[in-house]
Amino acid sequence: MATRILLISCTDQKGLVSTVTGCLHQRDLNIVSNWEFVESDKGRFFMRTEVAGTLDASDLLRELRERLPTGADVRIAEDRKKRILIFATKEPHCLGDLLVRCAFNELNAEILGVISNHNTLGEMVQRFGLPFHHVSHDGLTREAHEAALLDVVATYDADYLVLAKFMRILTPGFVSHFRNRMINIHHSFLPAFMGANPYRQAYERGVKLIGATGHFVNESLDEGPIIAQDVAVVGHQNSARQMAKAGRNVETIVLARALELVFNDRVFVSDNKTVIFD
Repeated sequence: MATRILLISCTDQKGLVSTVTGCLHQRDLNIVSNWEFVESDKGRFFMRTEVAGTLDASDLLRELRERLPTGADVRIAEDRKKRILIFATKEPHCLGDLLVRCAFNELNAEILGVISNHNTLGEMVQRFGLPFHHVSHDGLTREAHEAALLDVVATYDADYLVLAKFMRILTPGFVSHFRNRMINIHHSFLPAFMGANPYRQAYERGVKLIGATGHFVNESLDEGPIIAQDVAVVGHQNSARQMAKAGRNVETIVLARALELVFNDRVFVSDNKTVIFD
C-alpha cells in the first residue's frame, strides 16, 4: 500500500502527538514510521509521520490546522520526484555523480537541466540527454549575470536549485527568490575555512581532517543551515593538491547525502539550523 508523509512544525504544547495520531486513527490510517523532536530553547515541535491508507489530504490538513496551535505549518509531502536545476562551473565530480544517480533512480529527483557560467561540462551533460545552458558572466556585472540566470530558471518549474561546485558568489537579491530551496556543497567543514581556497587554508594550518558541508544557501556567504557534513583524514605528507583530491571525494558523498535527506522530506529548517529525521 502506498504511503504518504505528513510534516508538522508548530509551537510546542502538551498533547500534540496524541492530537495528530488521533486524527490519523479516526481516518483508519496506519502509522508506518514516526519521528518527533522538541527544540526546547525555542519551544518548537517537529513531527514527521509516514502513513499508509486511503488519504483525503485536504480534509486531514484542515482538521489538523484547526486543532494544532495557531500558525502551525502542516503539509503532506507531494508523492513525486523533486524537480531540480543544477548549477555548475568547471569541476565535474559533483555534477557527474548526480547525473549518474538520477539516471539510475538512486536519488528522488528529476534533473530538468544544467546551468553553467562556462561551457566546459556541456558535452558531459548532453550525453545524459539533458538541456545545458551556458550563461557566461564575461563582460557582465554580477547583477546582469544573475538576471540572465533568473531568465533561464524561469523557464523551468523547479523545486530546488543545486549548486554543484558553482563557483560564483550569489547576491542576497538572487538568493531571496529561493529561500530554503537552494542547496550548496562547500569544500570545507563549515564554519572553518570559509570563502576561497579552503584546501590551501587547511594545508597552511596543518589540519589533520578535511571535510565538506552541504547546506542551504542564505544571504550570508557560507552561513546557511547545515544539512550534512563529513570528513577525511589527512596528514603532513599531503600537499594542498592531494588534500583537494581527497576533498572532492568527500564533497561528492556529502552533496548526495544532503540531497537525499531533503528530497525525501527529512529536513526541517529552524531559523539557521536544521532538524533532520533520519
